[in-house]
Amino acid sequence: SVDPAKEGKSRHPGDLASNDLQSAPRQLRIRRGPPLAREEPMLALKKKREAEAKAKAEAEASGASSAISTPPSSEPSSETKKVSILGIGGKKKKDKGENSSSSKKRTPGEIRIQKDIAELDGGKVATIDFPNPNDLTTFHVRVTPDTGFWKGASYLFTFQIPDHYPHSPPKVHCETKIYHPNINLEGKVCLNILREDWKPVLDINAVIYGLIYLFYEPNPDDPLNHEAAELFRRDVNQFQRLVSRTLSGGILDNVQFQRLV
Repeated sequence: SVDPAKEGKSRHPGDLASNDLQSAPRQLRIRRGPPLAREEPMLALKKKREAEAKAKAEAEASGASSAISTPPSSEPSSETKKVSILGIGGKKKKDKGENSSSSKKRTPGEIRIQKDIAELDGGKVATIDFPNPNDLTTFHVRVTPDTGFWKGASYLFTFQIPDHYPHSPPKVHCETKIYHPNINLEGKVCLNILREDWKPVLDINAVIYGLIYLFYEPNPDDPLNHEAAELFRRDVNQFQRLVSRTLSGGILDNVQFQRLV
């Protein structure tokens, strides 16, 4: 008989008999197959998912970049429109066919006169009229005195607001011919607050009140019509008779006056 121990020693260590293989521990039989063979599908799937994630990230980055580089819409926001309309915050681009006057920048005089107009109060003696509602710098004031030498007559004055108003006084012209110490026959008005006594704190109301006061209390010491002022100082009754003649449409010193009463 053959000694199993001797027989095992005489065989090569790698030459296992079938019965030896069957009797070998289970872990030895598992080691016969390649372990990496079962991990390859999982590794491939993992790589595939990583590639998909990378491609998705690159696509998103590309989309964000194109969104940033896309020029903004030419349609301005409502806030920008409002600011442009208010002339603040830069110049508004003029659309084709747009009226150029609508984009004209407002002067300080136009801004101030808006406030003054909202506060105008001449009562029944003075009424204000705007020939062009879109132009607040030119308007008419009609003064109808309710007492004094010119009671019942109506006199039209034109107001011109300069660009630098209220730092410069308004220009006032009398359109109705009048015999008055402080208003000459050409319609120029002598009122202290329209000259050296003007201050930026004064407004259109102050000028209108000043005109009304000239009809109540003429000032012969600061005249434009020197003959009328001299007669007013020397003989106020004769002055009143001449004023009445002019109000009735008479002629004085070869000047025809319009009938006002």
